Amino acid sequence: MLEIGKFNSLKIIKHVNFGFFLDGENLGEILMPLRYIPKDKTIGDFIDVFIYNDSEDRLIATNEIPIAQVGEFGFLKVVSVNQFGAFLDWGLSKDLLVPFREQKVKLEEGKNYIVFVYLDEETKRVAASAKIEKFFNKENPNYSEGQEVNLLIWTKTDLGYKAIINNNFPGILYSNEIFQNIEKGQRLTGYIKKIRDDDKIDLTLSKPDYEKIEDITERIIALLKENEGYLPISDKSPAELIYELFNESKKTFKKAIGILFKQRLIVIEDEGIRLTDTKIE
Repeated sequence: MLEIGKFNSLKIIKHVNFGFFLDGENLGEILMPLRYIPKDKTIGDFIDVFIYNDSEDRLIATNEIPIAQVGEFGFLKVVSVNQFGAFLDWGLSKDLLVPFREQKVKLEEGKNYIVFVYLDEETKRVAASAKIEKFFNKENPNYSEGQEVNLLIWTKTDLGYKAIINNNFPGILYSNEIFQNIEKGQRLTGYIKKIRDDDKIDLTLSKPDYEKIEDITERIIALLKENEGYLPISDKSPAELIYELFNESKKTFKKAIGILFKQRLIVIEDEGIRLTDTKIE
């Protein structure tokens, strides 16, 4: 069934001088204007298109890609405000409306906000809401510790940063565990650290230990090969230098070189580490 505000694969059924008409199933024929039509498409072909209402309230198909589609959160910029609400740039020709009733505070032109994109069931128009808490999944989170997830940074708090997990649940990144610059609206890969008894989710930007160790050992070997088999860095080096080189803590680095030493891939010297002769290529 065709979904407004999302991508659909539709069949081309008619060619006119101003575009194609696509089979919109229960919604009838939908126009894809000429400017959006790929040159290699013809009648009978299927095409992936995004469906939304144009300024005259007609359903339109486009191959433009919105920043967020129905059912997703996004960080969008207000481009204008009028008597109906605030209008956001979401990457399409027509801007996206946030009605006043869906604003926690009055949205200001030129500023970016986290919003949820939804389909208004009464008007069948795509709209956005800044009251994002009401769109979070209310079920118990079904994640496992260490699971990789997609994050959208939501807001800064005294504890760290709140983030939206996989367009579903809120979670928190604690300041003392963040070793990089992050900001509101940024999309990151994160990991489930813990799901608490109250179903609140603690997050981390660090891979689970076994994945981190495997990753850093590979990077250590690669960097050694790039530097004639020697690096003037060891478990005695400052933590800041280790993080600058490997984006990992000194503790993780020490574990990694310990593993490489046991595997006889490196020699640990007083002022650095060296590849064994058999590993130098």
